[in-house]
Amino acid sequence: MKLADPELQRQVESFHEALSDFVRAYLVGERDRICCHDISLTQCYALEALLRRGPSTLNALADELSLDKSTASRVVAVLQRKGYVGRAAHPGDARAVLLDVTPAGRRLHDRIRHDRIGERTELLAGFPPEVREGIADVMRRLATATRQRMACASRPTPRSA
Repeated sequence: MKLADPELQRQVESFHEALSDFVRAYLVGERDRICCHDISLTQCYALEALLRRGPSTLNALADELSLDKSTASRVVAVLQRKGYVGRAAHPGDARAVLLDVTPAGRRLHDRIRHDRIGERTELLAGFPPEVREGIADVMRRLATATRQRMACASRPTPRSA
């Protein structure tokens, strides 16, 4: 899609390339840093989601992580085996269980978060305060736009008659 404003077109293309490079580098870097803690990046995201949401069903966690139920089940099984996630009876549904982070899982999450915050502090310290605020704003907007795009893509389309 070509934009009418050539300067905007150049900036959008530059932004696209920078964002794509960032996402690739970020995912590789995060995977390498998280794996040092003996869990996968997806398992780390699961711990974060459970801490953010509180006790959750497997279906709710799978939805939060954009995973199918069988993949989420395998992620949780590993976390449970390592003692980072526990299961309890669901108070409102005898057939369901609630997943929650154990104290060991909380300690692991806090250690990983502390390491990640430390790295980002070093990175952002070199920018003026208003640029740091702008970076956070852009990142939040990108995350929101991505979630909205994913939600639209996952909705079933009406069948034609």
